[in-house]
Amino acid sequence: MKSKNNFLRGLKKYRVSICFSLPFLILFFIFTVVPVFAAMILGFTRYNILEPPVFVGLENYLRLFLKDDIFMLALKNTLLFACISAPLSMLACLIGAWMINDFPPIIRAVLTFVFYAPSLAGGAIGIWTLILSGDTYGFLNNFLIQWGFISEPVQWLSDTHYMFGILLIVSLWGCLGTGFLSYVAAFRSIDKTLSEAAAIDGIKNRLQELWYITVPILRPQLMFSALISITGSFGVGSLSASLFGNPSPNYAAHTVVLHMEDYSSVRYDLGIACAIATILFILMVSANKLIGLFIARVGK
Repeated sequence: MKSKNNFLRGLKKYRVSICFSLPFLILFFIFTVVPVFAAMILGFTRYNILEPPVFVGLENYLRLFLKDDIFMLALKNTLLFACISAPLSMLACLIGAWMINDFPPIIRAVLTFVFYAPSLAGGAIGIWTLILSGDTYGFLNNFLIQWGFISEPVQWLSDTHYMFGILLIVSLWGCLGTGFLSYVAAFRSIDKTLSEAAAIDGIKNRLQELWYITVPILRPQLMFSALISITGSFGVGSLSASLFGNPSPNYAAHTVVLHMEDYSSVRYDLGIACAIATILFILMVSANKLIGLFIARVGK
């Protein structure tokens, strides 16, 4: 009864804020929460749009893990990509914002735009395709041939030995996005007297100041950056398809998202597609929980 009264008092106290938030909450519930739960349920069915769903239990999951070798390859590629890309992306955002923090306002604004611009570049794929073109007109091949590093053009976008590395580099090239801007804003809000007090307490250099003073203060931004980085890393798919095609040669750059799109858009087997989406959702949530536990201990 007491908790109910507290809840009602809270609704009355924050009624204006709730009214302003309600449109977003309704849309979020309809277009995010409901589809997630619907996908989880459909993952246990055989469903092809044309016929009603038929409950099959764990058959879809057993098929993916025991009979679908391409899914296992896509899962390995995605996990490896996320384990490398997400931490590097978070570190690049933090270090980039930290490096430009002490510049004068005008220079800092220019550097912020320079670092942030690649994430806005709509023609990024075209630029990288031109750089990595497999003929002598490709910028990278032309440079390497002129300087004598190679004697003939390298097929960067079709050779399976280079695909994963190229996917990682292109992804990191545009990683300084929203997370980077949140760090830039957060650095400006840190009280400078903390640095002076830290120097008195024995902090000897800027790296120690960053680890023991700045990073603990930036835990909320670290969590936000982790969420953005992990979601982007596990959700990689369109970038790989744009660079190498779908599917890529020998599935060298095949990801879970591309495999899900194959089942949903090509085969119209939405039961398995929803099972893949559920697996991807569980991986994202688990990774965010692990990163959250790590960030909670940072600087302690």
